[in-house]
Amino acid sequence: MKNSKRLYIGLSFASLVVIGLIFFFVYNLVRFQNYPLIRGIAAGLAIGFIILFVLIAAGSVAILLSIIRARKITSLEGVIRIATAFLFPVAVQLGKIIGIAKDRTLGSFIEVNNYMVKTYRRIIPAGRVVILAPHCLQDSDCPFKITTDIKNCRRCGKCAISGLIEVAEKHGAILRVATGGTLARQILKDTNPKGVIAIACERDLSLGIKDATPLPVMGVLNDRPNGPCHNTQVDLVKVEEALGIMLNGG
Repeated sequence: MKNSKRLYIGLSFASLVVIGLIFFFVYNLVRFQNYPLIRGIAAGLAIGFIILFVLIAAGSVAILLSIIRARKITSLEGVIRIATAFLFPVAVQLGKIIGIAKDRTLGSFIEVNNYMVKTYRRIIPAGRVVILAPHCLQDSDCPFKITTDIKNCRRCGKCAISGLIEVAEKHGAILRVATGGTLARQILKDTNPKGVIAIACERDLSLGIKDATPLPVMGVLNDRPNGPCHNTQVDLVKVEEALGIMLNGG
């Protein structure tokens, strides 16, 4: 397991402990009240929390075992999604509290997600894979609108879009460019893919991965030599590697 994966896994289990301790503290404050109704409500909530806590814990263990065994535990897909939904925001906040940069935690989450997608070992036809690129990859001086039609690209080579078109055409995948989350969701609705290669920054990628669940998404971080959201770049080799994982089943 790479160090980057260890970070998010460690924060997830630490978050699980923190959630348990907070509930234990609050429950003990409430259960000693002299009001039967309050004690009854507390007991009911405790049962619900224990069930949820067990599901989240099972999902966390399933993620860890999937990474160690390099094979996804398909029977536990549901609890894995539950664990991610509850622990992801807590892990990010916990990381910030102890001085870990948010982008570092998000990057680790993306690494874990990518590895989990790889462990699916599910072959997806090229025509059902969408390469979803951010508009900031396009040269800022380019006058041609490619978000409505990628064919408007003149392939001048000044930005990464021409290279992405070549990769998509080479493998038969679908390439789309989005200006933000709303358009990205609409693209996924219109194309109805079985898998996605998403290119973005840590924040947008992590949010996109969560929004697209249960659709498998391979995240590729963009490079930002000119700052965020302006003339960004992407390593085409990494895009092609991510595409290969989906087309070849791992």
